[in-house]
Amino acid sequence: MASIAPPPASRTGLETGLQTGAETSSKEVSAALRQAGLEVRDDAGTKAMYATDASLYRIPPLAVVRPRHVDEVAATLDIARSLGVPLTSRGGGTSIAGNSIGRGIVLDFSRHLNRVLDVDPVARTARVEPGTVHAVLQKAVLPHGIRFGPDPSSHPRCTIGGMIGNNACGNRALGYGRTSDNVLAMTHLLASGETLRTGYGNEGTAFADGPATLLDGLRAAAGRHLKAARTEFDLFGRQLSGYAVQHLLPERFDVGQALIGSEGTLGILTEATVRLVKDPDHRVVVAIGFTDIVAAGEAAPTVVTFGPTACEGMDERLVNVLRARRGDSAIPPMPKGGAWLFVEIAGDDQAEVLDRAQALANAGLGLESLVVQDKATQARLWRIREDGAGLAGRAPSGKPAWPGLEDAAVPPEKLGAYLARFDDLVSEYGMTSAPYGHFGDGCMHVRLDYPLDRPDGLVVLREFLTAAAGLVSEFGGSISGEHGDGRARGELLSLMYSPDAIKLFGAVKQAFDPSNLLNPGVLVDPDPFDADVRAAGVSYRKDLAFIYEHDNGDLSQALHRCTGVGKCRADNSAAGGVMCPSYLATREEKDSTRGRARVLQDVVRGDLDWKHPSVADSLDLCLSCKGCASDCPTGIDMATYKSEALHQKYKGRLRPRSHYTLGWLPRWARLAGRTPRLANLGMTLPGLKKLALFGAGVDSRRSVPEFARTPFRRWWSRQKFETADQKLGTGGTPVMLFVDSFSDAFSPAVAEATVQVLREAGYEPRLPSAGTCCGLTWITTGQLDAARKILGSTVTELAAAARAGIPIVGIEPSCTAVLRTDAVELLGTDDARLVARSTKTLAELLTETEGWNPPDLSGTTIVAQPHCHHHAVLGWNTDKALLARTGADVQTLAGCCGLAGNFGVEIGHYEVSLAVADQHLMPALKAKPDAVILADGFSCRTQVSDLADRPSVHLAELLTRRGPGQS
Repeated sequence: MASIAPPPASRTGLETGLQTGAETSSKEVSAALRQAGLEVRDDAGTKAMYATDASLYRIPPLAVVRPRHVDEVAATLDIARSLGVPLTSRGGGTSIAGNSIGRGIVLDFSRHLNRVLDVDPVARTARVEPGTVHAVLQKAVLPHGIRFGPDPSSHPRCTIGGMIGNNACGNRALGYGRTSDNVLAMTHLLASGETLRTGYGNEGTAFADGPATLLDGLRAAAGRHLKAARTEFDLFGRQLSGYAVQHLLPERFDVGQALIGSEGTLGILTEATVRLVKDPDHRVVVAIGFTDIVAAGEAAPTVVTFGPTACEGMDERLVNVLRARRGDSAIPPMPKGGAWLFVEIAGDDQAEVLDRAQALANAGLGLESLVVQDKATQARLWRIREDGAGLAGRAPSGKPAWPGLEDAAVPPEKLGAYLARFDDLVSEYGMTSAPYGHFGDGCMHVRLDYPLDRPDGLVVLREFLTAAAGLVSEFGGSISGEHGDGRARGELLSLMYSPDAIKLFGAVKQAFDPSNLLNPGVLVDPDPFDADVRAAGVSYRKDLAFIYEHDNGDLSQALHRCTGVGKCRADNSAAGGVMCPSYLATREEKDSTRGRARVLQDVVRGDLDWKHPSVADSLDLCLSCKGCASDCPTGIDMATYKSEALHQKYKGRLRPRSHYTLGWLPRWARLAGRTPRLANLGMTLPGLKKLALFGAGVDSRRSVPEFARTPFRRWWSRQKFETADQKLGTGGTPVMLFVDSFSDAFSPAVAEATVQVLREAGYEPRLPSAGTCCGLTWITTGQLDAARKILGSTVTELAAAARAGIPIVGIEPSCTAVLRTDAVELLGTDDARLVARSTKTLAELLTETEGWNPPDLSGTTIVAQPHCHHHAVLGWNTDKALLARTGADVQTLAGCCGLAGNFGVEIGHYEVSLAVADQHLMPALKAKPDAVILADGFSCRTQVSDLADRPSVHLAELLTRRGPGQS
């Protein structure tokens, strides 16, 4: 198909004298900013992190400024104007169209200008700074029974300023409208340095308090293009592409509304007052199954007649990605079909809500309907939808999928026909996708597996997006339905609007920003949409330690799984998640999974090398908790990438001393096990202990776990000998008990309890030979050649048992997780895959054991801290279900304990380790001082002992307890 040519350099008469780094260097810009006392970041790592958002594009800035108050915003603007350097505003950095990246200075509002300044429950308003995260605002107002209505799927991390910039909508736009429907007043700094205030008077009349030349210029621009402004805009609810110039018509002239959705190209938002709405008392979800996504789209307009607050659609392509990532248990009960609508009915009268929901379910709109009242199940359904942007980052083909025409919208009555034609177009180009979206509004989200790894990848991108934009225009739709046009769609606006409308956009930009200072390349005089594509032609397969099986052996593909949706910047504990504990402790982008991925993406691009200080800085506070492996919708596994990075950095080089001490811990533990009393004595002598800890790279404030006087394997040998003439150790079903170094040397009571539980369940444990080890500590410290050798020997022995049909049961979650996943990624052998399939947790084995029942623990209060690797790799749901059968009162904690293997004991990590523990673990322990603490992980038990001075137990130890009336 024909493609449109890239746009000319200028079509609107804007001044083009801005510097983009060629004439004004990063050092000059940073020096000027620092001289003004601003908080500046200009290191290579920061530039890598802020070079992209959640879009296709990569444009490194000259510097990043994190203003602490509005005066610093003004100071930054003055410097940018005096140096002729572009300025781009950024909130949460989740923009899908490349709206929040730029070649000059990037203003990050999320770090400091993030406060809720005032809440008026009576007037139902809130005054906020632009960097206020949506979820923070909700937390501040929900106690009053009110909420900010618009709720994008990125609500735990997107900012109100970003929502205003894009005119975000979200799942519940049917009930609460767009962001523009919920903004009452704003304050902007203009490119000139002047202030513009917009809002509404007592009678609801819009006002604008700003330079007369600006207001006169806007009136004149609208007057010259009245026909376009009257006839081409406001045709349906999700027509959000371009500027909202309909609000500049003489009969409206609402400058505030015209600014919403302008993507930071017209002014810099410094404060906003938003409208709040009452949260309804009752919500019910009706899930409706359809044969396919076209049928779901066709039914959506009828669904809307039932007055829902949300009507979201998807099909099995998206659900199958979730199933492949997290298993069948991740999918809540759903009606039969190949596509679904999730419809929320809400209100204050429960009976009326249920009647309306039942009427919808009985309307015969699909194959089957399910009315869901249970809030937990509702949350699971909505999580599929909210994780859509991440889940869709892996196309049905298995290849990475990218945004582009990510959120096009058509009039809702045309959605079904549009979906059918769109699928045909995607197939025509040999690509795949998993569409989903706000079907009640006619808005579809989609990511596609553009062949960016091919030499003609950008040609295909240009041809497809041009054809897709033409299809949207044919259906009378909007190229952007809620995420803004940005760099991805600005060039395509000429397919949607007349030349007169395009000129009007230019005239508006000219009136606000004649020097093109603010976010250039977006909307007006746009950059080509196939320029600065971050993943085009990038591949990295050379000399890797891991096989990256799910990414075709390509580390670049693995790292570019990170689409930038920023879920790692949110508190994921509400969904029982772990990711990302270090970011929650520091609130620094470099400590988020996304920030680390961005830095490593620059490594595989060749812009940084493995030894660069920015790489070490970004990875230093990664706990290797693997929380991202399960909680990140795209499946980023930063623990693996960190190990690879350490491996690459220290090839043939001297390592940090902790790598030889903590990294070789199993080796030292075996030696200490020969004379445990002598080893323990050495660590009790104050002077020697301090010297030994420093030499080991361990923080002196940490305790040192004692070596067991009788390691487990010694106990095992003795009890086998002592009971050789008894029946205790014979006759059971054989099971291979993988005894890790921690259980053997430090916690033999846990291993002994595991043996007891297994025997009581009818099993007879067997042990692999002495010295078998999973190599975990070598893996986490990046000593992967040694880890491969150690793990390879262990896998060979365990595979023999697996081939004999003997299950393998682990004790320590992190070591069990190595057998389940890391072994395959590190070895890539059939034996490793067999061992992975045969490895079970204790809870999994017992749950599958016919006739086994847990003890009655009624009356027992338990605080359970799942090990992070248990949560991320093995899954905690089986343990949770088993504990429920005991009758105990169980509180399962989200988040990481903060110790995370060697991380929390290493010098330089103590404060962060404590901060992570203070997120969930310590508050729970303080709230329940008499509870039994369940912690399967040795590191978790050590953290509890260190910080709370309380004992904790492994599941095996818990199951050897007896409740009232049991013997």
